[in-house]
Parts: sequence; C-alpha cells; structure tokens
Amino acid sequence: MELVILMLFCLAIILCVILNISLVYGLLIGLFIFCAYGRHKGFAWREIGTMLWSGFLTAKNIVIIFFFIGVLTALWRASGTISVIICYSLGLIKPQLIVLMAFLLNCLISMLLGSSFATSATMGVISMTLGNAMGANPALLGGAILSGIYVGDRTSPISTSALLTSVLTETNIYDNIKKMVRTALWPFLLSCCLYGVVSFFLAGSGKVLDLAAVFSREMVLHWSAILPALIIIILACFRVQVKLTMGISIIAAGILCNVLQHMDILHILQICLTGYHAHDKEVAALLNGGGIVSMLNVAAIIAISSSYAGIFEGTGLLNNVQAFLENLSKRITPFGGIIVASFFTAMVTCNQTLSTMLTHQLCHKLEPDQATFAISLEDSVIVIAPLIPWNIACAVPLTNISAPNSSIAFAFFLYLLPLFTFIRKLHK
Repeated sequence: MELVILMLFCLAIILCVILNISLVYGLLIGLFIFCAYGRHKGFAWREIGTMLWSGFLTAKNIVIIFFFIGVLTALWRASGTISVIICYSLGLIKPQLIVLMAFLLNCLISMLLGSSFATSATMGVISMTLGNAMGANPALLGGAILSGIYVGDRTSPISTSALLTSVLTETNIYDNIKKMVRTALWPFLLSCCLYGVVSFFLAGSGKVLDLAAVFSREMVLHWSAILPALIIIILACFRVQVKLTMGISIIAAGILCNVLQHMDILHILQICLTGYHAHDKEVAALLNGGGIVSMLNVAAIIAISSSYAGIFEGTGLLNNVQAFLENLSKRITPFGGIIVASFFTAMVTCNQTLSTMLTHQLCHKLEPDQATFAISLEDSVIVIAPLIPWNIACAVPLTNISAPNSSIAFAFFLYLLPLFTFIRKLHK
C-alpha cells in the first residue's frame, strides 16, 4: 500500500516536469493522496490537519526569509549592486584561464546572492557568452558554471538551501557555514586545479566584453553600489541574525535606488513586489528578476512539502524506506545511506528544495547529532540534485546559460564534495 502511495506521488511530480507546469500542482495532488492515506489508516480529519500544521510550523520561518530574499535580490538589481560587482569582476578574466575564471566568478556571485538560479541568470550568462566568444568548449564551460553557482548556493549566509537545512536540523547557520567551508576546502581546491588544467590546454582567445557600457545605458554605475553586498559580508562575519542582516542590506539598497538611480518610493516598492525590469532589452536579459512575486512558487513548494513531514511522521508512511536505509547505513556508513537517499529523492522530486526535505525526513534517524546531520545534507543532497538532468536544480541553470547536458560531466565540485566526505566518513 505504502509503495503504491509513493509511486502515485512520484508520478504526479514527474508529470509536472514533463508537462512543464509548476510543481505546486503535483505537490497539491500529493497532499490529497497522503491525506487520503491517513484517512485510510483510521486517522480523523482533525488529526490529519494537526499533522499537516505541525509539519508546516517547522518551515514557516524559512518561508518568511524567502520573501526577504526576493526583495533583496530585486533591489540589488535595481540599485546597481549586481551590475557594479559584475563589471569589477570582469577585469579579472583572462582568455587563457576562461574556464577557471568562470568557475571562480560564479562562486563569488553565488556567495553574494545565495542563489544558484540568480547567479546562472547573471554571471552564468555573462561568463558563458564570454567563453563562447573566446572559443572555449561549451560543455567544460557549462560544467564550471554549474559547479560555481552551487558553491554559494550551499555556503552563503543568505542561501535558501543553507537556511532550509539549518531550519530542518534546528542548527545555527553560521556554525554550519564554518563546517561547510572545512568540508568543501579540498574539493574546491582540486576543482580549481582541474579547471585550471583544462583552461591551460583549451585556452580561449579574444577580448572581454565591455559590459559597463551596456549597464550604463540603464543605470548609474558607482562604487557605492557595492555597499549592500558589503553589509551582508560584514554582518555575516559578526554572526548577526539573518533576517536583520538582510533587512539592513535591503534598506541600504533602497536608499541607493532613490539617491543613486533616482527612483521614487512607489517605484522602489513596486520593484520589491514584482521585481526589477529594465527598459533596455540587453540589460533586461541579464538583470531582470527578483521580487516577492518571484518567490511565491518556491514558498508554496516549501509550505506544502513541509506539511508532508507531519503526516509522514504521524502515519508511518515512510517507515519501511527508513528501515531499509538504516540497514544500508550499517554497511556503508550513515553518510553513505544519506547519499543513496539523496539520489533517490533528487530523481523523483525533480526539485532541490523538496528533495532536501524528503531526505531529511528519511534519514534523520541515521545521524542523531543534528549538527553533523546538517553538514551531511549539505555535502550530499544539496549538490547531488544539480547532477540529475531532469531536476530543475540542473535543468534551469543549464537552460539559463544555454549549455548542453554534457556539462554535468564536468561539474567537478559537485562530484568531489560528496566523494571526499564519504571517504572521510569511511575511514573514521
């Protein structure tokens, strides 16, 4: 019975991907299926409602933070913060090291934005365009970009995945980041070496595009636009609460929109709600996005899927799968069991957020120490989801940068991180 229920849920999610419709519809179908299962098991509707509500409460704060992130990314676009950072970063690009620089620059921007999708749509597009103009291999370039955007998506203090993991495991995000940096150090350095080698042997040629001229058609470029990003970095170093950190950065970006970009208050509020929309088509292709509206879909995914946790726990729907993983983890270490679960959830849910929540639900008994479990999730499902071609964690960034699926083979960091962690756990 339980297997049939899970297969029906997987089918609903997969159909959403095939038909290119929002996963929210599949999740709502899943919600109906799981509620019907609970009723079949003899639970009253009020009990089922209590289960759903208890699950949602675990993630309500992350939903609020998602809206903060939507406002933050919109105002960073409008104030010129992203444009100025990109323009300064392009001065570092050398044609002979284009693949390595694509990796490093996307690491940098993803650390500042905390979003793989936003990074791929900005620096990802730019570095792919530059690399193609210089004759770099598109698959290698795409792999470097795919790796780079998930370095920050995993480690940034304003990353939705890092925030989600800290909420699920009830751990401190700054403590998690310090540990994530340690576990990622050798995979990161080895990735740099590999991208440096392929850059050296497949060197590009050509000139770096003058994006300052492009962006200046739409906005004023001034060094002060970096301030909202610096605020994030400085306050994060002092471990200031995330919502307060983002709130101060939002205020700073809003002031810059008014003073530097000469926007009135109503226009700034509109950008907070619906996102930034440039008039110039070339700028729009690089910068449009953000806003509360942009986060509605992912917030709905979090809200619905978090409610699953309560009903899974209350009805025991996943008990058999959890038992299988517990037995498996005794042979291949708890982290090995988490990797297996990560591949399964990433393949069937087609979404990094939902796969993270489901992996947490399946594996929370494998690793009783929550701090260790948080890093295990970050070293597994967070970077495994982008390796599944039909998972939107992979499909959306590759589509944004117009890279082939063969780029997945060259996303070195995404392979090396779970591999290094597994080897380390195996020898403990």
